[in-house]
Amino acid sequence: MDTQRDVIIIGSGPAGLTAGVYTARANLKPLIIEGLLAGGQLMMTTTVENFPGFRDGIMGPDLMAEMRAQAERFGADIIQGDVTEVNIGRAPFSVVADGTTYTARALILATGASAKLLGLPAERALMGHGVSTCATCDGFFFRGRPIAVVGGGDTALEEAMFLTKFASKVTLVHRRDAFRASKIMQDKALANPKIEVAWNSIVDEINDTAKGEVTAIVLRDVSSGARRDVPVDGVFVAIGHTPNTGLFAGQIDLDENGYIVTGHGTKTNVPGVFACGDVQDHTYRQAITAAGSGCMAALDAERFLERL
Repeated sequence: MDTQRDVIIIGSGPAGLTAGVYTARANLKPLIIEGLLAGGQLMMTTTVENFPGFRDGIMGPDLMAEMRAQAERFGADIIQGDVTEVNIGRAPFSVVADGTTYTARALILATGASAKLLGLPAERALMGHGVSTCATCDGFFFRGRPIAVVGGGDTALEEAMFLTKFASKVTLVHRRDAFRASKIMQDKALANPKIEVAWNSIVDEINDTAKGEVTAIVLRDVSSGARRDVPVDGVFVAIGHTPNTGLFAGQIDLDENGYIVTGHGTKTNVPGVFACGDVQDHTYRQAITAAGSGCMAALDAERFLERL
């Protein structure tokens, strides 16, 4: 394995693998370092129906396997492992993964973001089987069925409003007695007849892992401690995302929420370093937009290297 590269791509979700396809086709012989969660968030998704080209849908892991194979077909090298150190101070940039140091003239950061979860054992067991962190990805599967949304910010209320297009009823679970969301979002949500708010409540349990599907949530009143079952077929956790930028802090410009700041396409404030996908996108967070920005990052990197 050649440790000196034109391009190193950190991350192997839709953004990273698309960047890999394009840089490999440009004969830049990229190295893709998969990271802790190879394939990104789509590895926790069942059927993906909104990715163009698959009219009958495709399983999330299958889509990522196809992207991975496509990148390899064009000459991208992919290694399994987690990056433990990155030096973006000056080119050549260095990346340490599993004790080996790799260097590159250009770097593409595609480390994604991780959805914040409630921390319940059933949450991960039922992820993709009734538990979701993306309403626009999975809302369609709950047409005519009762669901719950957990959260109280703009994102939670936006997702609750969106899900009323499909669900028979949306129970909006919030741990406080007032939302953190903007006033206009609160007014819209509270006026929607399909939304019922469970104030001062937290989700204690998600049933039923034995059946492999969501059948109900157990809510606990934070004031009285009283518990009650709420029958639902799906749970959407909307308490925010955390961008995976810990390795880059202090070396590159991040916004107040920790996302990489990009401009003029995918360029960061460090020449030769580019960012794509959910690590710099806190607005759309879709597989197709991540893939699109991965293409942009590859083209930006190619043009940067041509100018050197």
